Amino acid sequence: MSWSQAVEKTVTGLGYELVDVERSAGGLLRVYIDRVPGKTYPTGGQEFVTVEDCEAVTRQLQYVLEVENVDYARLEVSSPGLDRPLKTAEHYVRFAGQQVQITLKLPFQGRKKYEGLLQAADAGEGWQLVFHDGKVDQVLDFSLDEVREARLVPVLDFKGRRNKAAPAAEPSTPGDAGEETTDGGQEE
Repeated sequence: MSWSQAVEKTVTGLGYELVDVERSAGGLLRVYIDRVPGKTYPTGGQEFVTVEDCEAVTRQLQYVLEVENVDYARLEVSSPGLDRPLKTAEHYVRFAGQQVQITLKLPFQGRKKYEGLLQAADAGEGWQLVFHDGKVDQVLDFSLDEVREARLVPVLDFKGRRNKAAPAAEPSTPGDAGEETTDGGQEE
């Protein structure tokens, strides 16, 4: 069994998804894992990979890689991050409806990078990216073999971290402390 097969078999055997593996010339073996949607994990019902998940996979991989006599200097196991890559057709299906950034292998209309909403193509074959070109919404149809790289666009929502029990403080007079809107302007 090759080292990559050993890694994949171990990660999936523990109930995680193997997102990616990197091996550097300096002996670093980096493994990216994710939780499988709908599966229950011993570390809780969280949606995201925890430190405990990474520790469990690391311990098992160290054992398996030693048994398989795989040469490496350092092993790192981590989550794919908020800007996780989309590598397989299953990833595209799972993250349809979310903002993604794609880089095409060949330029289309003079550019390779596009960012927009990922959707399945209307005809049922391939994918679409709905994006705004500064004037109107555009639709880019593409197939997976045309994509060099695709990643989720991180969505950071700090407003959701407020204490739900206590309502947010209201400004004493209208316009005192205008809140930012999504377009960067001030609410009035």
